[in-house]
Amino acid sequence: MSWTIDEWFVIALARTIRPRETVFHGFGSPCAQVAMHVARHTHAPDIVLVEGAMYAINPDPPFIPPTSNDASLRQGAVYSMRFEEFFDAAIRGDVDRMFLSGGQIDGEGNINLVSVGDYDHPKARFPGSFGSAYLYYVVPKVILFRVEHSRRTLVPKVDFISAPGGSAENVFRPGGPIALVTSRCLFDFDRSCRRFRLKSVHPGHSVAEVVEHTGFDFDRPEDVPVTPAPSAETLRLMRGTVGPMLAEVYPQFAKSVFGATASAPNPTS
Repeated sequence: MSWTIDEWFVIALARTIRPRETVFHGFGSPCAQVAMHVARHTHAPDIVLVEGAMYAINPDPPFIPPTSNDASLRQGAVYSMRFEEFFDAAIRGDVDRMFLSGGQIDGEGNINLVSVGDYDHPKARFPGSFGSAYLYYVVPKVILFRVEHSRRTLVPKVDFISAPGGSAENVFRPGGPIALVTSRCLFDFDRSCRRFRLKSVHPGHSVAEVVEHTGFDFDRPEDVPVTPAPSAETLRLMRGTVGPMLAEVYPQFAKSVFGATASAPNPTS
């Protein structure tokens, strides 16, 4: 069964999630949201999903602390919460993993969500960092991701540091990056030396291609493995079950990637 780049990228993200984790993604991250639901329907059914995007359609969301010992609350639980509640949960240590992207990402794990070029006369403006700088410090496992893998996005040094990949030794920092997923490969991140290491290359791509299109230097083993391809069962699950779930929040993404549209409202309801 064949797959698209977007589908492959989502599955690569899903594989980074571990069972019994509380996982978060922010608004504007449809790939991360699909990945979380794919993981919940496959290898990690007991994760807790905290969806920042859901706040856009539910301004008064329900919230049950993810640390609850009640197994029925954890099994396949999906919560949304006010951002101030989420920040409190993160600083308490109740959030295990989050997905984070940036307009630019450099070899030290710094991300740029502000601008490219001179700050006063930028070549481009990004949406802004909002809570990423704070969450980057406190969430233990941050998965960086970027669909476009090019020297334009993976740069030697970001033009503006929205959130730093590392901190001085005297700074208490339980959080930070542990991996970077792109459309070409998967990197691990070594926090001790603030450096990426190539873990695997996706099918159809090569180490030479990754080197050519990456602006920063990185480590790699002598033999770099190929990332395992997604199974037909996982692809069917994503296309038939998970993809259509996003149509209400991300209609354009759901339609272009999965051909799914939101259900029409029932006029009698």
